Amino acid sequence: MKSKGIIDYLKSQKGQQRLIIGAFIIIPLLLLFTFTYLPFGEMVGFSFYEMKYIGKRTFVGLRNYLDVFTRDDIFGALSISLYYMGGSIVQLVFALLLATLLSFRTKGGALFKGVLFFPFMINGIAVGFIFKFFFTHGYVLDTVLGWFGFPEENLPYWLRTKGLNNVMLVGTSLWRYLGQNMVLFIGAIMSVDPSLYEAAEIDGANRFQQFRHIILPSIKTIITLNVILSITGSLSAFEPPFVITKGGNGTATYFIIMDRIAHTSQKVGLASAMAVFLLCIIFIVTIFQKVFFKYIFRNAGTESKTGGEVL
Repeated sequence: MKSKGIIDYLKSQKGQQRLIIGAFIIIPLLLLFTFTYLPFGEMVGFSFYEMKYIGKRTFVGLRNYLDVFTRDDIFGALSISLYYMGGSIVQLVFALLLATLLSFRTKGGALFKGVLFFPFMINGIAVGFIFKFFFTHGYVLDTVLGWFGFPEENLPYWLRTKGLNNVMLVGTSLWRYLGQNMVLFIGAIMSVDPSLYEAAEIDGANRFQQFRHIILPSIKTIITLNVILSITGSLSAFEPPFVITKGGNGTATYFIIMDRIAHTSQKVGLASAMAVFLLCIIFIVTIFQKVFFKYIFRNAGTESKTGGEVL
C-alpha cells in the first residue's frame, strides 16, 4: 500500500514537478562528480606515487612535490608565464580602450567589432600554424618588413632568439583573445545607465572623467573576471608554444613540461603533482586578485551611483 501511495504521488502533477526538479539537480551533480571531482581526486592520489599509466605503483609520499621545486625544467618553466602575464595586461588595456571607443556611436563600429572578434573563433591549433609560417625566417613577417626597407639578412630569427621568441608567442595569444575581452567589456559598458553620462555632461565632465568615475566603477565585476581569466590562462599557456616551437629554444611553458613528463617520460605521478601545484598557484592568485580589486574598487559603488564626484 505504501509503494502504491508513492506511485500515485509521482503520477500527480506536484509529484511530477518535484521529480523533474530533482532530476535537473541530481543528474548535473552526478555528471560533475563523475567527470570532474572524481578524476581530480584520483589525480591527487596519483601525485603521491611513482607510476606509469600501466604497471605497478610505488608510494613515494611528497617526493614528487619536492621534485617540482628542485627540478630546473619544472620550476623554471613558471618564469615563462611572466611573459604571458605581461601580455595579458597589455591585452586587457587595449581591449578596454577599444571597448570604450566602440561602445559609443562610432562610424564602422560594427565592422571593427566583427574583425577584432573573428580571431577568437579560429581554432587554437590553426592559429598556431598560421603564426608558425608568419614568424619563420624569410616568410611573411620578414617579407613585409623587407617592403619597408629592412634587409632580411639583418632581421633576427623570431622563433629561435631566446626572449624574443616568447614575446612573439605572447603576441599570438594577444591577437587571438583581444576580441573576446573587448566584447565582454562592450557588453558591460553598454549596460551602464545612460542617465549617468547625461548628468556628467551637465556637470562638465570630459570623456576621461566619465571613463574614470562612471565606466570603470560600473564594470568592476567584468574587469575582475577578465583579469582572473587572463592571469590563470597565462599560467596554463599551451597551444601557441606547442604548435609553433614545440617548446624549443626556451619557450616550453609549464603545461608543455607537464605534457612531456606525463606522455614522453611516462612519469604520471610527477605530472599529477605538477597539476596539483599549478592548481594551488591559480587558487592563491585568484584570491589575491579578488582582495586587490576589492581594495581598488572599495569606493566605486558610491561614485557610480551618486554622480556627484564626477568632476
